[in-house]
Amino acid sequence: MTDKVLVIDPIERQDLIKGLASDVRVMMLKLLRTSGPKNVNEIAEELKLPQSTASINLKVLEDCGLIYTEGQRAKKGSQKLCYSAFREILISFSEPVTDRMAEAITVSMPLGLYTEFEVSGPCGMCSRDGVIGLLDVPDTFLDPNRMKAGLLWFNTGFVEYQFPNNTLLKKAKPKAIEFAMELSSEVPGTSANWPSDIFLQVNGTEIGTWTSPGDYGDKRGNFTPDWWKLAGSQYGMLKNWRINGQGSFVDGMKISNVTLDDLHLDQHRSIRMRIGVKDDAEHPGGINIFGSGFGNYGQDIVLRIQV
Repeated sequence: MTDKVLVIDPIERQDLIKGLASDVRVMMLKLLRTSGPKNVNEIAEELKLPQSTASINLKVLEDCGLIYTEGQRAKKGSQKLCYSAFREILISFSEPVTDRMAEAITVSMPLGLYTEFEVSGPCGMCSRDGVIGLLDVPDTFLDPNRMKAGLLWFNTGFVEYQFPNNTLLKKAKPKAIEFAMELSSEVPGTSANWPSDIFLQVNGTEIGTWTSPGDYGDKRGNFTPDWWKLAGSQYGMLKNWRINGQGSFVDGMKISNVTLDDLHLDQHRSIRMRIGVKDDAEHPGGINIFGSGFGNYGQDIVLRIQV
């Protein structure tokens, strides 16, 4: 059970609103919140539901992040326990998304255009046409063909991207910055239950950590090319990291008290974003970053600066 509070914008998180738009799923959340973690059979029994109905609705809740699961040994084999992810869910209308986006400076960064890296194996990169360089050889990240990368992965370490600080050219004071990218954990093969603590830094300042639940391979990603083996990582979760005057957030959930003022953007010609997994992370489960031509979204890493 957790004491985390989730604050969401209903336009940005329509997946979560849809996840709540069901009496069955709301009852499941209430049950997990009041009674603690349970497996799917226990939930089905408590709510007098068919096991198949319980499984389908729990999958919806897990996909939108309202619950998380952990494997645990049972008398016969193992079982997957479901946990409530939040104590409260708050809907905020304080900052209309349409207004924010209308005044945003947007920069898309191709996945292979990192300016610095330090990675450990298993690691690798591929484009829509095939694997780039050698698998599990960190020096492959120096290969000039990295410019074509649509997917990269590594165990621990980081990649860093340098975005232009266009607020200086426009002589505008930023109100918030956002980084949007598709992410998952990285395990040899795939596993939906493989947590990984993924960190983000901006201009050398630690923003916070988001724990990826797993590495997804249950179905082919919407943009993942046919040649990529189905046993490999197929897609991730589109995560939005936002830093404003109140703190730092991932998909509306506050992860730290680091504010925009702490980044001193007016003193930097560029905005350096570093993302990765630390060697001493509690869950060092690797990282997949999906770019254009891979995953479920097929987009580059996107920086938005609200002015």
